[in-house]
Amino acid sequence: MSIRHGLLALLAAGPRYGSRLRTDFEARTGGTWPLNIGQVYTTLGRLERDGMVAQSDVDAAGHTLYALTEAGRAELRAWYDRPVAPAAPPRDEPAIKLVMALGAVGVDVREVIETQRRHAARALHDHVRQRAEALARAPEHPEEMARLLVLERLVFQDEAEVRWLDHCEARLLRFTREEEPPGPEQPGA
Repeated sequence: MSIRHGLLALLAAGPRYGSRLRTDFEARTGGTWPLNIGQVYTTLGRLERDGMVAQSDVDAAGHTLYALTEAGRAELRAWYDRPVAPAAPPRDEPAIKLVMALGAVGVDVREVIETQRRHAARALHDHVRQRAEALARAPEHPEEMARLLVLERLVFQDEAEVRWLDHCEARLLRFTREEEPPGPEQPGA
């Protein structure tokens, strides 16, 4: 997740102070990715150092306001124009756990799969429920659209994990059946 670009996008609408950026970021992402206020100010400091934002004013409450510079606008346009392609696959703890369980003594790999599948199914159920709530609120609350899109992404990720676990279980069953020695021949066969 790019906090840097998220803050630039929020500043495109006009100057803001740090805690307002934090609140707006969390509202825009449906509260899915909470930000620490320290992350916000550290990122603002780097953006200011890189010439993408500048302190523009102080509001009536004494908050320092940050505004987007032309360099910041150019970076934001470039971010919107380029696809997001991770440099390397992220570490995936369920996958690591599963492959380590394959060679572990005394570990039932099928139970590891089933435990993870139950967890993923609960997450899926929760995200589907939240999505339904967001859908019901969306007509009267247009800001729910952002939350809805994030929740749909989470639903798709949960569904993919459940499908992957189903695939792993089926692969494991096929593999163990292929390793089993053939049973004794039946008389008259």
